[in-house]
Amino acid sequence: MSFLDKLERWFGRAAIPHLSLLIVIGQVFVLLSAMLGLLDLSYFVLVPELARQGEWWRVLTMIFMPPPPGMFGYLFVAFAWYIFFLMGSALEGYWGEFRFNLFLLTGWALTVAVAFVTPLAPTTNLFIAGSVFLAFAWLNPDFELAIFFILPVKIKWLALLTWLANAYYFAVGGWSLRLQILASVGNFLLFFSSDLVQTMRYRKRVMSTAARRFAAERAEPEPRHRCRVCGKTDLTNPEMDFRYCSKCAGDECYCPEHIFTHEHVTAPRDGAKQ
Repeated sequence: MSFLDKLERWFGRAAIPHLSLLIVIGQVFVLLSAMLGLLDLSYFVLVPELARQGEWWRVLTMIFMPPPPGMFGYLFVAFAWYIFFLMGSALEGYWGEFRFNLFLLTGWALTVAVAFVTPLAPTTNLFIAGSVFLAFAWLNPDFELAIFFILPVKIKWLALLTWLANAYYFAVGGWSLRLQILASVGNFLLFFSSDLVQTMRYRKRVMSTAARRFAAERAEPEPRHRCRVCGKTDLTNPEMDFRYCSKCAGDECYCPEHIFTHEHVTAPRDGAKQ
């Protein structure tokens, strides 16, 4: 029994079902309340220094911070909610409620932990949601996603762009951004490290087999017949009729030119060389 199996046996009853749906509902409520002037979205951003000063709720409310509208406005927000619900529900169905809860909990805990390294920098749930996307893409690489419900693209290519974007922002971003990326990647590796190792081993075997097959195809085939005198073979001269001499000791082959003109090979006597 694995460690995760033991955790599920001990704490499985505490798992929250339909967690991705509850998070989306919470974010919808927060955004609508902010649009009506009932809430201030800045209170849903984790700023560790403010949390130390008594605004401890930021550690929890960061989960319900809605996605930023971006250049596409609230259409992007609705699409982001749809993607998170779709992929979160799929992961919950694949892993079960407890493991999906643990995946989000681990991502949140790592993000909060690294946020306190740079206490003045704001931290959101953006990369936590990104880790859900990467987890789904790893398990379903050929799933086709309709971008903005229009353009179908295989999710493995979107995941590749996400990894490249993470690498770019890690290279050019500040330490707060770098640590958030590391937290999300660390969460991914905690759950998929064994799968990654097995995949690498499988690909190594496939490449090794392909290399051996290629080498075998490129290797010069061995001739079936080779003239003992001139060295011609059935590969270099396929039109020739090679024959074997019955008077020579051993199986000695000759081309038509030398089958009657060669010196017969005799068996060595008393261990002497021919």
